[in-house]
Parts: sequence; C-alpha cells; structure tokens
Amino acid sequence: MCLPRRHTARETPLSLPFEAVRVMAPRPPLGPRLLLVLLLCPRPPPTEAHRFSAPNTTFNHLALAPDRGTLYVGAVNRLFQLSPELQLEAAAVTGPVFDSPDCVPFRDPTDCPQARLTDNANQLLLVSSRARELVACGQVRQGVCEKRRLDDVAQVLYQAEDPGDGQFVAANAPGVATVGLVVPTPGRDLLLVARGLAGKLSAGVPPLTVRQLGGPQPFSSEGLGRLVVGDLSDYNNSYVGAFANARSAYFVFRRRGARAQAEYRSYVARLCLGDANLYSYVEVPLTCQGQGLIQAAFLTPTTLLGAFAAGPGTAQAALCAFSLAELDGSMEQARRLCYTAGGRGPSGAEEAAVEYGVTSRCVALPPDSPESYPCGDEHTPSPIAGLQPLEARPLLWLPQPISAVAGLQTDGHTIAFLGDTQGQLHKVFLNGSQGQVYHSQQVGPPGSAVSPDLLVDGSGSHVYVLTTGQVDRVPVAACSQFPDCTSCLQARDPLCGWCVLQGRCARKGQCSRAAQADHWLWSFGDSRCPHVQSLLPAHRPRQEQGPVTLSVPRLPTLAMDEYFHCAFGDYDTLAHVEGPHVACISPPPDQLPLNPPGTDHVTLPLALMFEDVAVAATNFSFYDCNAVQALEVAAPCRACVGSLWQCHWCPRSSRCVHGEHCPEGEVTIYSAQEVDVHVRGPQACPQVEGPAGPLLVPVGWESHLALRVRNLQHFGSLPASYHCWLELPGELRKLPASLEEVAGDVGLIDCQAQQFYPSMAQQELLVPIYVTRGKGQRLDNAHTLHVTLYDCAVGHPDCSRCQAANGSLGCLWCGHGRPTCRYGPLCPPGAVELLCPTPSIDAIQPLTGPPEGGLALTIWGSNLGRDFAEVRDAVNVAGRPCSPEPSLYRTSARIVCVTSPAPSGTTGPIQVAIKNRPPGVSTQHFTYQDPILLSLSPPRGPQAGGTQLTIHGQHLQTGGNVSVFVGRQPCPIREPVCPEAIVCHTMSQAHPGEAVVRVVFGHAHRALPASAFRYTADPQLVSAEPSVSFRGGGRLIRVRGTGLDVVQQPLLSAWLEATAEGQAARAQPPAPTPRRSCGAPLAAPQACIQLEGGLLQCSTICSVNSSSLLLCRSPAVPDGARLRRVFFTLDNVHVDFASASGGQDFRYQPNPRLAPLSGEEPTRPYRLKPGNVLDVEGQGLNLGISKEEVRVHIGDGECLVKTLTLTHLYCEPPARAPQPANGSSTLPQFVVQMGNVRLALGPVQYETEPALPTFSVEAQAGLGMGAAVLIAAVLLLTLMYRHKSKQALRDYQKVLLQLENLEIGVGDQCRKEFTDLMTEMTDLSSDLEASGIPFLDYHTYAERVFFPGRGSRPLQPAPEGPGEEGPRAPVRQGLTQLSNLLNSKLFLLTLIHTLEAQPSFSQRDRCHVASLLSLALHGKLEYLTDIMRTLLSDLAAHYVHKNPKLMLRRTETMVEKLLTNWLSICLYAFLKEVAGEPLYMLLRAIQYQVDKGPVDAVTGKAKRTLNDSRLLREDVDFRPLTLTVLVGPRPGGAAGSGAVQRVPARVLDTDTITQVKEKVLDQVYKGTPFSQRPSVHALDLEWRSGLAGHLTLSDEDLTSVTQNHWKRLNTLQHYKVPDGATVRLIPQLHNGGAISQSLAQSCLPGENTPMPEDGEEGGVHLWHLVKATEEPEGAKTRRSSLRERERERARAKAIPEIYLTRLLSMKGTLQKFVDDAFQAVLSVNRPVPIAVKYLFDFLDELAQKHGIDDPETLHIWKTNSLLLRFWVNTLKNPQLIFDVRVSDNVDAILAVIAQTFIDSCTISEHKVGRDSPVNKLLYAREIPRYKQMVERYYSDIRQSSPASYQEMNSALAELSGNYTSAPHCLEALQELYHHIHRYYDQIISALEEDPVGQKMQLACRLQQVAALVENKVTDL
Repeated sequence: MCLPRRHTARETPLSLPFEAVRVMAPRPPLGPRLLLVLLLCPRPPPTEAHRFSAPNTTFNHLALAPDRGTLYVGAVNRLFQLSPELQLEAAAVTGPVFDSPDCVPFRDPTDCPQARLTDNANQLLLVSSRARELVACGQVRQGVCEKRRLDDVAQVLYQAEDPGDGQFVAANAPGVATVGLVVPTPGRDLLLVARGLAGKLSAGVPPLTVRQLGGPQPFSSEGLGRLVVGDLSDYNNSYVGAFANARSAYFVFRRRGARAQAEYRSYVARLCLGDANLYSYVEVPLTCQGQGLIQAAFLTPTTLLGAFAAGPGTAQAALCAFSLAELDGSMEQARRLCYTAGGRGPSGAEEAAVEYGVTSRCVALPPDSPESYPCGDEHTPSPIAGLQPLEARPLLWLPQPISAVAGLQTDGHTIAFLGDTQGQLHKVFLNGSQGQVYHSQQVGPPGSAVSPDLLVDGSGSHVYVLTTGQVDRVPVAACSQFPDCTSCLQARDPLCGWCVLQGRCARKGQCSRAAQADHWLWSFGDSRCPHVQSLLPAHRPRQEQGPVTLSVPRLPTLAMDEYFHCAFGDYDTLAHVEGPHVACISPPPDQLPLNPPGTDHVTLPLALMFEDVAVAATNFSFYDCNAVQALEVAAPCRACVGSLWQCHWCPRSSRCVHGEHCPEGEVTIYSAQEVDVHVRGPQACPQVEGPAGPLLVPVGWESHLALRVRNLQHFGSLPASYHCWLELPGELRKLPASLEEVAGDVGLIDCQAQQFYPSMAQQELLVPIYVTRGKGQRLDNAHTLHVTLYDCAVGHPDCSRCQAANGSLGCLWCGHGRPTCRYGPLCPPGAVELLCPTPSIDAIQPLTGPPEGGLALTIWGSNLGRDFAEVRDAVNVAGRPCSPEPSLYRTSARIVCVTSPAPSGTTGPIQVAIKNRPPGVSTQHFTYQDPILLSLSPPRGPQAGGTQLTIHGQHLQTGGNVSVFVGRQPCPIREPVCPEAIVCHTMSQAHPGEAVVRVVFGHAHRALPASAFRYTADPQLVSAEPSVSFRGGGRLIRVRGTGLDVVQQPLLSAWLEATAEGQAARAQPPAPTPRRSCGAPLAAPQACIQLEGGLLQCSTICSVNSSSLLLCRSPAVPDGARLRRVFFTLDNVHVDFASASGGQDFRYQPNPRLAPLSGEEPTRPYRLKPGNVLDVEGQGLNLGISKEEVRVHIGDGECLVKTLTLTHLYCEPPARAPQPANGSSTLPQFVVQMGNVRLALGPVQYETEPALPTFSVEAQAGLGMGAAVLIAAVLLLTLMYRHKSKQALRDYQKVLLQLENLEIGVGDQCRKEFTDLMTEMTDLSSDLEASGIPFLDYHTYAERVFFPGRGSRPLQPAPEGPGEEGPRAPVRQGLTQLSNLLNSKLFLLTLIHTLEAQPSFSQRDRCHVASLLSLALHGKLEYLTDIMRTLLSDLAAHYVHKNPKLMLRRTETMVEKLLTNWLSICLYAFLKEVAGEPLYMLLRAIQYQVDKGPVDAVTGKAKRTLNDSRLLREDVDFRPLTLTVLVGPRPGGAAGSGAVQRVPARVLDTDTITQVKEKVLDQVYKGTPFSQRPSVHALDLEWRSGLAGHLTLSDEDLTSVTQNHWKRLNTLQHYKVPDGATVRLIPQLHNGGAISQSLAQSCLPGENTPMPEDGEEGGVHLWHLVKATEEPEGAKTRRSSLRERERERARAKAIPEIYLTRLLSMKGTLQKFVDDAFQAVLSVNRPVPIAVKYLFDFLDELAQKHGIDDPETLHIWKTNSLLLRFWVNTLKNPQLIFDVRVSDNVDAILAVIAQTFIDSCTISEHKVGRDSPVNKLLYAREIPRYKQMVERYYSDIRQSSPASYQEMNSALAELSGNYTSAPHCLEALQELYHHIHRYYDQIISALEEDPVGQKMQLACRLQQVAALVENKVTDL
C-alpha cells in the first residue's frame, strides 16, 4: 500500500501493484508561507484530482505523447504507461542490474569485478511521435538508451547488445541531469542530448551531442555534431531544460563560468533544428536582477520563463521572463560579431567569442555571411558565446526554491505554473511586468520537490505534476468547482469568470456572450456580482399583495425578444426593467406558504431570472402580526412592537395588529419603527420590570414577594384583580396580589406570603414568576424573571461544606436532633455548632512511593477543610510533610498532595490536622520503597517495534503512575504492573542499535544501562510456500527469511469479507480484553475476530524454527467468506504473503470431500483384504495439499499414501489389523487428516483366511482319486488341442510382445528425445539473449525475397572497364525522370498491361519487373499499394468470368509478384517481433535432432528425419563424443582477452571430418551469423594428443580404406579419436587431393552430398555409412525376373512400416516446435498485423463487388494470397529471413512441415489411406486441429475492427523509409529501362493511343527519358 500522506485526502490501498487513486487535492498550510499569504486571495474549496503512485518506487521523469495524451513515467527500475486519467496501461521492469559506473557495458561479470546490483534510475525519457517510439535512457550501462513501443512500453523495439562509447547517452549518476529533444528532420529523426559530467568514464562524452534515432546504430553520434570541449572540468554544464520551436532548439543550463570564476552563471544556447553538425551553436548569459542560478525554465511561443536563485542554498526564488525576440536578437548580434567583426563590438570591446577551449576563433567574413549561412557552415566559427548578458527584472519573488516551471497562453492571458521543493504547485498570473500567485495547493508530499517535468496536456485543461512518489493530474482552471458567482469572483482565477446569463463559472471561451458588456465577469478583475442592491418595500404583510421594486446595478442587456422575470419561490411574475430598476408584483395571500412552525413570517427566495438562470437573488419576507403575539407568551406586547415588522399593540384587547389603529377609545402602542409617535416601542408596554426585594426564598420558611410594574395606566381606569404565578416543578402556584401606585407610571405588586416545599430536594431551584390582570391577561416580563428556592441541607453533607456555603444563604450547622445543615432561623438557638468535627480519611491512593518523593498522593474523606488555606500545611505522610496541590483540592472531600523524600522502608499513616481540631489519621499506611530493575527479556527485537518486553525487578508496583521508555521512545504498558514484572510493547525505532531501558515512578527514574535493549534490523521474508490451502487450514507453510528469531509471536493472518450469515455464526465483535492479573498465564489469541469495518481476521501462531525459517499453519477460514488479504505479522512488521512468496498470492480451496468406505452405509464396516491397496473416492483432494502431507490412519496404524489425485486417494494399509485408536469401538476407524480437515470414513474390518474343515481319511482318498481321473481326462483333451494351436499361439504372443515393446520404445524414445531437445533449446534461449536471433537486415531480406536465386547482390553494378567513364549526369537525370514518370498511375498501369501483353515477355521477366517496381517505389508504399489494388481488381474481373477459384493460385502475372513483395515488406516487422523466434527455434530444433543421429555424407540420408525419402534405412552403430575445441582470439570475436578458450563440441564417431568441422563451427561460432563464419573448406581439423602430437584429419588420405572399388570416407571412428579429445581448427594450407574439394564442387547448394556417380575417381566409388547400389535402377529392373520384381515391390512397401518408428519419434520430438510456429504464423492470442486485415478486407470487397458469395472461393483467395504465397515460402526457405545454413536434410524436413501447413489450409476433407504417402500419414491426426486454427484465424480477422485507410497509410509511410539505398534504386530503374527498351515501340504506341495519356504527354516524357539514356543501357 502507498504510504500515508500528510493531508486529508482519502487514498484507497493498492490491491494491484499499481493503481490510480482519485483524491481531493488539499490546500497548503497557511502558517509557514507568510509571503504567499500576502499574495494569495481566499482559497477556493479543494479541487478533485487524479493521482497515480506505485509502492516502493521513486519516479524520475514524465513524458507526454501529444497525439494521444498518453503519459510515460520513468522511475527507478520501472517504466509506466498511463492513460490521460492516470490509469495504468502498461509497465516494464528495467532493473536492478549488475553494473558499475566504472565499467563499460559488459556481458561477462568477470570483466567488471566491482559490479554490484545497481538500481536503474531513468535519466532521459522522450517521445518520438513519428516513429511511434519511446526513448528511455537509464543510469546503468553508462547511460545507454533503448527504444520501446509507444502503445506498449513493455515491448522493447531496440536495445544495444554491445554498445560502444558512441552510444553512451545519459549521465551514469542520478544527480547529474540529462536533457534531450527529438528533432524531426526530412527523412529521419535526430536526438539532441545535453548532459553534465558524471564519472570517470564520461570524460569522453561531450556535453551536447546530435545522435541518430534510426538506422543500424541508433543513439550513435558517429558522423554527427558534438560540442567539442577543451577541458570538461572547466565547462561542467548543469542542464536545466531543452526546448524547441518551429525553427530552433534551446538548451538552458548553468555553470561556474570561466576558470577563475567561482559564482554560478546561467546561459541559454540555441541551435537550428536542421543543423546536425552544431555549426549554429550560440549561447548567451542570462541574469535576473542579481540572481545568477537558474533553477527551472520553460519556453512559451513568445517568452522564456526562468526561475532563479542567488545560489545553491538560497531559499528565496525569483521568476523572470525573457522575450524570445530579444533573446534571438542577442544571439544574432553575437553571431554577427563573431562572423564579421572578430567578436568586437562598435566600441572595440570583445562582445562575442568562441567558447569551450577549442582552437576556433571569431573571424571577419563578408558582412552578408550571417544571412548567407543562417545556420553556420564548416568555415564559420563555432561554438559562439555572447559575452553581453541578457537581463530581466523579476516578475515575482517567492519564499522557497522553485524546481519546475511550465507556461500556458490562453484566452489572451499567460499563466505560469511553478512547482517548488516542498511539493506545492503555484499558479501565477503574468500581468505585464509583474506576476501574481493566485492559487497554491499541496500536490506532492510535504518536502518532496516537484520534478522539472511539469507538463500541460494538449488541450490546455490539465497540468501533470510529478514528484518522487506520485503523479498528479491537476486542472489548469477548475472553474466548474465554484457553484456561485461570489465564489467564482473571490477565486481571482484569471482563467475563470462568471457567465451571467448561463449562471455558471466558466472560461471565457465557454461563455457565448462574453464579448458583450456585463455578460462575463472576469474573476481577476471584477469584484461585484449581479446583486439586488435594494428592495422597496423591504417586506410585506402576508395579507396584502402589491408591487416590489428591485434595484440591480450592471444588469446585462437582452435582445428584443428576451425578457427577465421574478420568482417569489414557486410564484413567477413578469419583470418590468427600467435601467437598473426592476418592478415585480408580489404573490396573492392564497399563493403564499404557511409560516414555518415557531416563526412569525415566511421568507421566500426572490430571484431575478433569465429563462431558468437566476441572475440576482435575495430574500423577501411576508410577516403575520398575529403570529408575533402567539410566539412570545411571556412578553407579547414587547414582542409585537419590538419586532422587525410594522406591528402595533392594543393593550386592552391584547391584540397585535398591522397597519391599523386599535378600536376607538383604546390606547395604541405603536411599533418601534414608527416615528413622530410618543407611545411606541417595547418600553411603552405594560410590564413587570423586576423584583422589589431579594429573590432568595429558603425552603420551609414563609416568604413575602414584591414586584415592580410600569405603564399600567394604558389599561384605563377600570378596576381589575392581580395574581402572582410561580411555576414550581409539577405545580403552578397562584398567589393573590395587590397593586400599589407609587408614582407616575410606576407601581408595586405585593404577592401574598407563603411557605414553599418543592417535590424534589434540590440545593437551588429557579422558579419562574409572572403576573396576570383580570381574567388571565398577562403582563409582559421586561426580562426573564425567577425566584430562587434553596435548601441548605442539600449539597452540604458535612460541617466543613456547610460552613463553606455562600454567606447570603444563611446556612448553619445545626446539632439539634440529627446533625445537618439548616437555614439559620430554622435551627434552635442553642443547637448551632460553630466548630466542625475531626477530619475523617476514607482512602488513599497509592499506598507506596519512591524514596525520592515527588509522588502525587490522593486522600479521600470528609471534613477535610473549608478551603485550601486550611489544608495548605495540614497533611503528613508517614511523618513527612506532603504539599497539597491547589488545583486538585475539593472542599472537605479530597486532597492531592506531593510527597517529600524519605528513606526507603519508611512507613506510616496519613494525618490531616485542621487548625484547632485534633488531626484525622488514616487506617491505611503509606510505605516508601525503592524499586529495583534486575533484567529484561527478550534482549532484542526488530526496529519496527511490537516486541513484548518484560522488565524483571523488585518493588516495581511503586506509585500509581509507572511508565517505561526504551531509549527516547515510550514503551506502552498493556498489562497490569506487578511487583516483580512490568510488561510493555516497544515502539518503532529509526535505526538499529542499542537503547537503555528506563522506568519512571512518578519523579523517580530507574534504568538498566548494563542490559540495554538492542534494536535489530527488521526481519525480511524471501520465500513462503506452499501458497494454497484448504479452507479448513492447518497446512504447514515454510517461510524463509532473515532475522526471524527476534520475533516473539509471529502470526499468519487472513482478512476476509464474511457474509451476513457467516458474521453472525462465526465471529462475534471482540469484547473488551480483560486485563491479565499478575501471575496468570498468557491467553491464546482467538482464531477469528471481527475487525472494525466488517472484516474478519483469522490467525494462527507460527513457530520460529531458526533465524531463517518459520513454520506456520494456514489459518482456518469460514466457508463463503471472500479472501481479501493474507499477511504475516512479525511483531510490528506486516508482510503480505505475495511479497514474501515472490508475487504468488495465497489461495484457499474448498475443503475436500471423501465418500465413506462402505458407500451409502457409513456405519457398516468396510471389509479389507490384507495386501490390497485402499482406493478412496472424493472431490478436490489435491487442490490444497500434497500426498506427502496427508496422514491416513486405520485405528492406531498408518495407511501409507501412495497416490493422491483430484478424485482418488490410494493408500497401502498395514499388513495386520491395527487396534482401535480409542477403546470405545471394537473396530479401527479409517480417518484421513488433511491439515485441520479430519474426515472419518467408517470402520474397517480385516478379512482373515477361513480355516479348512476336517475331513476323514477315507473322504480325502476318494476325493483325491476322483480329482486324478478328472485331471487325466482334461489333460488328454488339452494335449490333443494344444498340439495344433501351440505354434499359432507362440507366434501371436510374439507379435503382441513385439508390438507392445515397439509402442513402449517409441513412447520412451519420444519422451527422452523431447527432454534432451528442451534442455538444448533452453540453452539456446539463454544464448539468444546474449547474441540475438541472426535476422537478416532489411536490405538483404528484401533483395532475397524480391530476387530469389540471384545471389547476394542481385543489383550490383557491373564493374567499369579501363578507360570507361564513370556515371554520367544525363543518365542519372534520365533515370530520375523515369522515376518521376512511374509516379503517374496511368503510365505505370499502361506499362504493366503493355509488357504483359507481349508474347515474348516471359513469366520470369514478369516477376523480375514486378520486383524492380517494388524496389523503385519502395519509398512510396501508399502509391504502390494503390497500384496493387487496381491490378488485383482487374485480375478478379478476369477470373470471375473463368474460374474464380484459380485466382492467385500461381505467380503468372506481375500483380501476383507485387502482392508477394508487398506482404514481405509489410510483415517484416511481424517476422522479427512475433513469428521469427518460434520459426528459428523450429529450425534449430530440427538441426539439433538431425545432428544427433548419423547422416550419410554421400547419399545425404539421415537416421533422424521426417521425410521418408531421406531416411537412412540401415542400422548404423554410432557413439556420441564430446570434443574439446581450442579457440584462439579472433578479431571482433567474443574472446577478447587474448587467451585460448576451450569449447566443448558434440559430434558422433561416425561423422566424416567435414561433418565434424561443420558441427565444431556451429559450436564455436554459436552467436555469429553464418555469413560471418569462415568456410568449412578453408579450415582443417587438427587432433592434438599430448604435448607434441598434432595430426591433421581429412575425409580422404593415405589411410582411407578401399575395397572392391569402394573407398570409405574417413570418420573419427577410423582415426580412433576418443571421447574428450582435443582438436583445433587451423587454416587449410593445401588444396590438392582433399576430398573436401571434390565434395565442395559436386555438392548441391546447401550441403555436401555428392551422388555416387559424381564421386568416382578412376572407377572408385565413395561411400560413408552405406554403399549405394552399383548399377542404375533401370538396368536392374530389366534383368530381373517377374518374381524378383514382385519381391522388390513387397520389400519397398515393407520398409516404411519397419522404419516408421524413426519418423514417429522425430515427429513427436518436434511437435511442440511445429505447434509454436503454426500458432505464431496464425496469430493465436495476438492481434493480426494491420496489412493482413487490410488485404483480407479488400478481398472481401472484391468478392462482394463481383457477387461471389461462395465461402470456399473466398477462403481459397485468402489462402493463396497470404498463407500459401508468403508463409509456406517462409517455412520452406528460412534463409530468406535468417542468416543461417540450411542443409538438405533440414530442407527436406521443412518441406514435410510446409506440406502439412498446405494441407491444413484447404477446405476439402483430408483423407488418408493405406496407399497414402508416409509424409501424409505422419500428420494425419494433427491436420484437423490445424484446419480449425486456420478457420479461427480467418474468423478472428473477419470479426476484428476494419483497418482504416488512414491507419494503413500511416503504417505504409513508416515502412517507406526502411529501404533508402539510392544507388540500388537507380540500378533498379536502370534494369527496368532494359525491359522498357525491349518493347519501346509498343509502349509508346499504347501511350499515344490513350487520350488521357496524350493530354499528359506521357509518350513525350518517355521519349525524353530515352533521349537522355541514349536508347541503350549505360552502366552506372
């Protein structure tokens, strides 16, 4: 999972290796950024962002593919491909690798002893859009690069196997920056790379180089420009960025300047894009008001933005902008001065110079030289450095260093994005000469710098931010997140504004009327939204309807047919607009909603609307005066006239009215809002102002209440009664009252005196009181009015607290009767006690403390003082003073004091002495004791913490607050502290090492310095197996790692999502764990517990076997629960099972099920015969366990498991019946134990042999005689029958035995051969990783396919004779015009049709011309494809009228050869990337199998073959030998050390010497293409024995054996060469007499297999393994009799059957490789090449166009066009694509495989019979399967999405550049002219007859070509 980040964003843990996470982007903290706070406006709410992170991975670089928006992340040891939304699409692993920066790239680790496993940080990541390639350069292998597919970074397109120093690209140290650009130039892409100095091996790599991206040596700088540097140490440039526009490339860098200069200076260098030689290099210095160190840069179309600092350690940063026009002008001035004025300015001072310590100097060329050579030339000075710095003033200062800059110009504004070193992204508005930060947000983790690769996507809507641990996608302008106009304008985002009539925050381009005034309000400039400035009236009574006028300034104008309307909630009314004033009509009363409960009005939103958009809005209230009165019961009049509304009060009728007066004769109290009225406002209401005396009423004492009133005169002179009302709990008490007039409008209400006894005893009780007049007319209370009832007896349980009560209450401690606290008058005079009793101590805590004192001691009791002053010096503990804490003192009840020091062992009670009273003494004693630490266990634990640490000692239960520290880290105590042990759990530690354990007892510290706890490195897990178990658990899992013995209780746990039923049944929520008491044993953990969030955790405890091995049992999990995670808990270290097992997730399988032994009756005993094997049936038996782990018991005996399959268990029971395991049953039970799964399958009963009954002697004698007679009769009959059938039976059994042995032998031989072959192929695969498959380069491949059988250079020009002139310009001009003429489609089609119409134009000529056209038009493959389509359409029209199934069957026309060539071009990449490897592996497997058996060098027949015509039909004894070949150093070879190497070579003792040499060459030159190996006929084989024994071996010499005119070729057997002999290949010094010469002259192409008649020497026949027949077959047949001929035919028919086993063995051995090759050809599980899809779609179009609906015809067309035309040719001729030697035997086998492929492509049923050829019989069973593959191949192509014309053209354009050899094109045109010249007149006539050709003057143009070439071929 990703590490938690310090922000509030929620991240989901990664369940896959990598995962994109949607988070809410947080804001940065405000505190540390004071300057930013001054610059920033209020921040908007967090914006939603996308994020990608990968666990334990450091990101280095970010690149963007501009066309698709795909992102590529270069990381340490990884490459990632992400979608624009940061979803992972592909990933690739790039490290770690064995490497050293001090070594050049090596293959053999011994070449670099200091090599170590090194992380591969990505140093350069670039996108080549035209080539669809990703360039990735790492730090390892001296910074070499590789090319990968843009669509899938996991596919490597190019990787240098043995790179030279010219291919060292990136810096080989992570801290040294490398920047680069991919520059498209006509015909090719170039790579510009700039890097700093890194490592001792990089001194030869210039800081700036031009490199090629394509060609045979990608990334090489050979022949291209380099920035030559005199002394790299003086010019150690540190590059910041590389940028390009349409004309130039710019490199921004910094360095310390000249030799004596110490400060940093910043520069920008410029190159012309097309300058591959760096002639145009110019650099100038940059300054930013004294800030010389540029940190980051970005190039906009008009400006270079740069972030500068004063120096490397400076915190402040400045942002400067340099005009690109001024920058280019400064560079042009420096270039002009260095070209024309020697670098001197008008004043004579040097203003330009040639830099980098090279010999070139500024010169004085003609004044027009800068214009004549805008990009320089060989004679112009370079590299040029301007000495006048380009200065700029800072646009902005920032308080922290800037690490990344990006810019965006949009909507007329320039926005800069700045990433700082703290992970923040700042958005800056560049407004003229100043910049303003308008938004900042924390993107990366705090302290993680933003990478310089800060990228804006192609649409300008998002910016991608890279930090070391994540990639974030941040919106450029998140306008849509601001929901209203206010937040939109407060954001002050220059890219946002409020679109008034659309009602949304949007960018200017998204607002349709943004150009009109007041329609789009700019967030950065406008400060006020459309708003309602005023309302008239401000509110209305709900009973009235009328006009409401809104004042809305800056109201946008509308069109004539548009209007505004007002919305009062849901009520709409049309608005009348006059300037800023808008008039609307309010809703009628019945349209208004009711007032909300508890309110006196209803407020409706009032919005000025345009359509459904609210332009401006406010609230409008409709009030109800009646509701005002009803809401305030305590003061209705005050509420009425004091409300916001214009409500008046009628006091006599107690009514609240609006807009009207009270009834006549009644005083009206007007609203406080009225003016010029005397009686108004709340102060005029009749009201009770407050009490006229104290409001403290003691319980049980009769009290009198008086209240002051005002304004009662408004009631008039009518008399009325008054009452006081008290709201007691559960009772409303009514008291009669009287009114006394005092003066004016003030009066006094006297309430009748009364005693009060509340229903519940309370210390104080607030009782509301009010006054009524007459019949319930309530007077207003001017404010809340209460009286307080208090009871002294409540809350004062003892004397001290009674006396400490508030004196105004009059409480006294009364001793009358039961002592209690009472109101003074209620206590008899003599019963008042003024002196309190002695203090009482109830409990103390703790009871022990350290001798140092300082312990907080708590004392509980009563009468412990009335205040703190009484107890300040009143406490003693064991005779020592104890200082009370004022803040913790509770009156009379609790004292907390701090103990004083005392000697250990001091004990005694606690005393509290209050003033004059005797002291209170505790019954508990406090003891001073000294805690002692003795030891701790365990002594070590992992640094991650979690170790359960036990500290042993004495008196450890001292004090109440014990804490433990290990080093500086606390160690939480999770168990009760015991007197002799403390148990705590360690926390994590930053680094391993020792830490002292300290225990703190209050203020006392104890430590164990002599027994320090040692933190060790965290345990590491390297393997865990097995990774599967039954759900019942209990399977033993072996976990290996390091440091495992430091873990105390390792656990294996599983997290599961339990179903609802499973949760209820299996696990209950964990109850609070009870604290373990001292001495109690540790409880075992629960098997399954419920976690928060609904997860279920099931665990088992592992046992520590050693420091490197844990033994765990898989935990049992409930059925139906879904597995979420399996992990190991090693104290505080948590390791996922997949991480420990190398990526293998742990899986649970359903528990096995076994059937009872006795079937449907489980209780019935199973009868077992001794010696029988028990077979138990079941399901899923081996899914989660192996047979070695299964234990089967029969009673107390074990049944040994022999076999365990998915459905059966076989075990061998004990020979004797075992005893039952328990005494409860009489028969042993059959029990199967699989981990925790225990299955009892019923009882087992052993059968015993029945005892023979006893017979009498007479009975036995009679039985014996009868048996003897019967046996004699049967024997006689048997002998008679057997006499006749004995021989037949013997023969039959012999045949059966032979067939069985034959079948077993073939099967065993196939398995053994296949095993040997796979071993060999594995070795071959490892060799191929180093050397690669020997593919032919594209040029050679194309020539071999276009011109088969014409040698290696089919278009090689003829050598010029003496005196002949070289190529002449007119000839070249004529051929160039011919090339242009071929671009005319009409000319080319006329030429083809005319040539094909000539009778003498042979099929060979047609193929040749088609290939010449393919070569001449290779650069225009789109045009060639169009020509081919047209010709195919004509061909289809021709065959439709004949037999459509014959089309494309042969190569009879030029279009068929064009189709072959076109497929060869388009499928070359598919051959190399997909099909090449399985085809090559098939070829090598065939060669390996052929070489394992003897091959006759004369007849060419072999023991191992698939072709029966090449089968060696004799049994030849042979023995394999392994020779030791001495190999010396060779130029360019692998043995570069100069020492002689010993290479083993496998041969046969029956091999001829030439065959041995061929096999030795194959071994010695294993990774070398065949064309680069020496010829076998140029070498001799020398056998070395001992020090001086050298013998040259040859096929024929004086020792050769000759008998009867038959000379046998020499073999190793002939020379008696032993196994392990030492041989060496030496140059051949003589040519005469060697058989190799004759063999070489008489061999067929590809193998030395002379026929007998060719090998004769003076009547002597050569033979090797078998002698060929001495006479021709025809003569022998003539002389033979009829019977002899029949015998020969029978023999010929029998031979294939006898030797069929050899063919079958060979076929079975090669089967896998044949299948792999066919699957690769037929694109099984792979996308089909686009050319195949395009071709098949075109054939479908042709069939539809001509009405051909026969699927068989279409199948034949596709088969003829692709499979038979291209793939069969490739299968039969691997030398077309590989640089290999194909012998005749291999060729014959490939012919059988190709024929099988042909048979698989036909629709007709493949029938075989007894007379079918053996080659057909071999693959008769496989051909139906191959047919299905072909059908599926066609079906998949048909169902795939169509290949568009644009996609095909794009692919063809990419292929067009692969064959760019201009001389070959001219030679092809020259040979094409040969054919044109042969039929010149016919072609001219055809062109002249065509009317369109006449208009285009095609004939005239061809005549001009002929005139230039002089009507004859001129050798080039």
